[in-house]
Amino acid sequence: MRQRIPLALVLATTALVALTAQQGTPPVPSSPAVTFRAEVSFVEVDALVTDAKGKLVDNLTQDDFEILEDGKPQPISVFTQVNLPVTRPDQLLFASAPIEPDVQVNSRVDGRVYMIVLDSLHTDALSAARVKAAARQFIERRLGDNDVAAVVHTSGRSDLGQEFTNNRRLLLASIDRFVGEKLRSETLSRLDAYNRGGGATESNPSVGRTNPVNSNRLSVMDPEEMERGHKARRMLGQLTQLSNFLAGLHGRRKALVLISEGLTYDLSDPWSKLDSSTVIDGVRDAIGAATRANVSIYAIDPRGLATGMADAIEADGFVSDMSLNVGLQSMMSEFQVSQNSLRTLAEETGGFAAVNRNDYKDVFDRLVAENSTYYVLGYNPPSTKRDGKYHKITVKVKRPGLKVRSRRGYAAPSGKAPTRNAANPMNLSPAMREAMNSPIPVAGLPMRVFAAPFKGTAPNASVALSVEFEAKDFKFTEEGGSLKNLLDMVVTPVEQKGTVRPGKRSKVTLGFKPEVIEQVRAKGIRVLSSLELPPGRYQIRVSASEEGSGRTGSVLYDLNVPDFGKLPLSMSGVALTAQSATDAPTMGSEGLIAPLMPAPTIATREFQRNDVLALFAEVYENQPGAQSHKIQLSTTVRAADGRTVFQASEERSSTELQAGRGGYGYTPQIPLKDLTPGTYVIHVEARSSAGKGAGIGRDIQIVVK
Repeated sequence: MRQRIPLALVLATTALVALTAQQGTPPVPSSPAVTFRAEVSFVEVDALVTDAKGKLVDNLTQDDFEILEDGKPQPISVFTQVNLPVTRPDQLLFASAPIEPDVQVNSRVDGRVYMIVLDSLHTDALSAARVKAAARQFIERRLGDNDVAAVVHTSGRSDLGQEFTNNRRLLLASIDRFVGEKLRSETLSRLDAYNRGGGATESNPSVGRTNPVNSNRLSVMDPEEMERGHKARRMLGQLTQLSNFLAGLHGRRKALVLISEGLTYDLSDPWSKLDSSTVIDGVRDAIGAATRANVSIYAIDPRGLATGMADAIEADGFVSDMSLNVGLQSMMSEFQVSQNSLRTLAEETGGFAAVNRNDYKDVFDRLVAENSTYYVLGYNPPSTKRDGKYHKITVKVKRPGLKVRSRRGYAAPSGKAPTRNAANPMNLSPAMREAMNSPIPVAGLPMRVFAAPFKGTAPNASVALSVEFEAKDFKFTEEGGSLKNLLDMVVTPVEQKGTVRPGKRSKVTLGFKPEVIEQVRAKGIRVLSSLELPPGRYQIRVSASEEGSGRTGSVLYDLNVPDFGKLPLSMSGVALTAQSATDAPTMGSEGLIAPLMPAPTIATREFQRNDVLALFAEVYENQPGAQSHKIQLSTTVRAADGRTVFQASEERSSTELQAGRGGYGYTPQIPLKDLTPGTYVIHVEARSSAGKGAGIGRDIQIVVK
């Protein structure tokens, strides 16, 4: 049975179009953009250029480069210089960490793309703390505000991984779920088998002629060799699938950060073990897929500065006969071979391997730098045959004194080309289908999305959505005295395990009088929607297309839906609106909360000082046996320097619910007239006098102009 990649994104994105097609249709930079295409007609190569001091060079032109395939010069048809800034989220003085945004946008997708692979299959349980520390350090200190990252665990458990996101909390939570499952040292496994069998005799079942090249050579067999080979092939198969998946992303260097203790297979000797040839084939496949997809593997050994003798303490003496592979030399060789496997995966794909390192600061600095300043070269290959042949790529720089590093080549695909699913009942455009399937946000049509769960009809929650579009570049067509256009929007919830749940499609016909079109362009257009979802973790994918220009965009929104019916005290999301909300034309409805909102739910988080905000939240209790008690609801607004500039609170009685299960609606208003321009954080909190725990709250960061 084929092992499924634990990260749900690969399965989810390939199924999106087919499943959403079955759903009903309710009423109505200086750097290149990341694009997503299923097939490519050119070879794309990332080139890193350094001077004699190792400093990255960023002032070259297309004329400075020469690219060769199999020794023959190729005309460069695509050339882009990439110089990405590293932006950091705002850190407010009173907050221990950046405030997690409650609105997601697709305007900040010009950063780096990281796929972090935590190789649990080849990492010892005792190394788990080091793996977590290294991965956490990378996310906390190196992930830019404009970057996206995903986390994959090679163990095969889909509930451990995290889809592409910029949300540090979710990425760190996935990292913290890491558990090492590596088999014990081969040398120790052989030594145990040797000792159990009574020594080096042919009557010892653990000793046999296992080398096909030298059938007269005796060797102690590894009792776990079959499982070891199975785990190696599983990990390599996942690297292959991940690279194939990333092949659709173009315009950015794609970094696969592999944290692993490596494979204990000599990749230069297919006969070193019974399973070596199939593992080596798996390595070739993984490297071939990475080079075809232009994915650079950065391999990090979490064992730090070591000699490979850490496991020796478990041994009860070694055998002096080196030919039996049960001695100190065997253990040291095992360690070196595992590090060499990491070097091979990295160097053949244009990355680098970090081994024998206790401090990863310089490693991560270099990794970020290499994915921030580089050149993208593209050319049409001289042959498009799917024959599986390897083609050597050589990138040269004509300026003297410079060095260039890139992937060394690529393996052409083999077999028949994959056919795209022709079924398209909703008649979506190819661009819309690609936006729906893209694993990262698509920025062609600027959008911002807000989503919040509220208690719905058990066991489901009602998720309210507000999607806002910038309309300044909309292409309207004059018809019958009106300026018309069409917005096509699809909302698709994807469960953590990759299951695509029923979503909604909204086709919104736009028609405005010429005299209001300037206001529409300035204020944008808002589409409201809602979903019914059971408790769980989701990625809400919102994709849209504007008919007038053909532009498409998408936003990915990570959402946790609590089980409001079971938690003793819980709070919904906090919906926000304002007096200015009616300035933008609004279509649709946000579901159950629509009658409770004084104006449409908004995704805007920037306001003028003459505005007034209104919040709506619900607090739920499930304590039917509790005595009569009070619920304290409060709202606090703090400035960036920590000053409290607004406070409001109210007290509610549990008798309102008549000792049953229900919710307290909370609708405070916040005038902004007394606030100076700047950044503020709205904190909404609820506390129950019947509970012993801390209160629950939500934070919303806003900007007042």
